[in-house]
Amino acid sequence: MSSEIRQIVLATGNHGKLAEFQHLLGTHNIKMLTQKQFGVTGVEETGLTFVENAILKARAAAASGLPVIADDSGLEVDALNGSPGIYSSRYAGESASDADNIEKLLKALQGLPVAERTARFQCLLVYLRHANDPTPLICQGTWEGYIIEEPRGDHGFGYDPVFFVPGMHSTAAELTPEQKNSQSHRAMAMRQLAEKLTA
Repeated sequence: MSSEIRQIVLATGNHGKLAEFQHLLGTHNIKMLTQKQFGVTGVEETGLTFVENAILKARAAAASGLPVIADDSGLEVDALNGSPGIYSSRYAGESASDADNIEKLLKALQGLPVAERTARFQCLLVYLRHANDPTPLICQGTWEGYIIEEPRGDHGFGYDPVFFVPGMHSTAAELTPEQKNSQSHRAMAMRQLAEKLTA
């Protein structure tokens, strides 16, 4: 493989995601840039699925003229018929904070026993070589767990403090970045993508 550094634009304004992607792809001679560096702002997520929204975001960021990675990810809770799903980041409203979203989720699950609080994080990644790429690479990662009754941990972002990972006996927010990046939904999808990009 060439030692030349490849630049890829990440279609997000989320600094937590940018750090995760750079950590996961840095060893493959890939440098992540943000869409903001190219004057690209967020796009309205009008899709009805994670993959539709990821493609919408990728097409917008491809205005940078560079290859693009976009992801749409979220939390599916079985007791809520898959909600918050594609609305995870705006579950409690368009300008909701992580704490607002967690508060709404915990209220919705109040009184449910552990066995009925199963959930999973989903990550759908799309890689576009250019704006008109007719065959984008699509990768998916799924991370199983359940929702605990009170937030725990200071790492991560989003629903990490209430997402309990049985195999680690911790919430996602209690894991170190290295632990999280070894098994998270985003890490799974990124590993698939890294294999395809470096094949």
